[in-house]
Amino acid sequence: MCRWFAYISPEEPCLLSDVLVEPANAISKQCSEHYLPKLLPHGEEHDLDDSNDRLMQMRNSLLNMDGLGIAWYTPAAENYVKNVEGQRPALYKTQSPPISDFNFRNLCSNTETQCLFAHIRATSGSVVTQVNSHPFVFGRHVFMHNGAISNFSNIRRDMTDLLSFDAYCNILGSTDSEHAAALYMTNLTNHGAKDTWEKEYPIGEMLSAMNKTLVQIMELQQKHLGEKAAPNSLNFCATDGRKMVATRFRNHATQQPPSLYWSEFAGRTLNHKFPGNPDGANLVNEAATKGTDEKIGKHTIIASEPTTYDEGEWHLIHANCMLTVDENGTENEVPVEYDAKFNAVDPNFP
Repeated sequence: MCRWFAYISPEEPCLLSDVLVEPANAISKQCSEHYLPKLLPHGEEHDLDDSNDRLMQMRNSLLNMDGLGIAWYTPAAENYVKNVEGQRPALYKTQSPPISDFNFRNLCSNTETQCLFAHIRATSGSVVTQVNSHPFVFGRHVFMHNGAISNFSNIRRDMTDLLSFDAYCNILGSTDSEHAAALYMTNLTNHGAKDTWEKEYPIGEMLSAMNKTLVQIMELQQKHLGEKAAPNSLNFCATDGRKMVATRFRNHATQQPPSLYWSEFAGRTLNHKFPGNPDGANLVNEAATKGTDEKIGKHTIIASEPTTYDEGEWHLIHANCMLTVDENGTENEVPVEYDAKFNAVDPNFP
């Protein structure tokens, strides 16, 4: 399945190459290699092939080579454009493998930001093209997804009927994920027009809009498919540059959603200014300019896989829960509110 990485901080920028390129398990290298603590290893098992979980084997054996996208927030527009307040997302998408994309690597080496989304895609059926790569931008808001909306073709038409006119017009590709992004924005803005995308909304409203989006998708599936509806994997993430909400969700009674972790410590290990190395405790960061006693600013990383060697720096988000990060950088995990009647049977992994 896809992989994504998100960074947000009210005070501490990150260098893109520090978090996306340099680490041994950076997202740019997760096209084929995976690291899943608390999901794998199980006991003494360290290899994916050793797992008895066939669904996990399927998710993580695919090559994520169907597109790369990054969105990072910058004050440039605020500094030059009248009536723009706050940072806005810049966007880069490509179909090239990230590790061999010269433009991507050069951009990362010379760009810092306090809010970043990165995504590598493994298509669930839609065409491989730049517009289908995540993240998706709606004004100051950005959205990305790992997983799949099951039976999307069966609910697509009714799903578009739920969208505001401008949100529908902002869909440039054909993916289930971009339609989910448009539905989230419709819910967040209460069917607002394009100008409402430039506003900030309280973290509670972002949380409610995300929860509503999950439930609406399942309601449509039950309406059209009944008991034939299959479970979804909906690891969504949305931000306005100052706040963030992410979901780890699968509407199945026992199956785990795709992996999703968060950390309030790993940013220091990843930051070349500070001592430490993301790839091992015994490796020396000779480029460090800060002392061991100096603290890094408050920050949060949410990612499909940990990008540092130290499992202790990472928390696995609980199944069917959402993580919020407010404008002060405070994290909070809450369960998704939905009726258990929407739990579906997986025909491929009964």
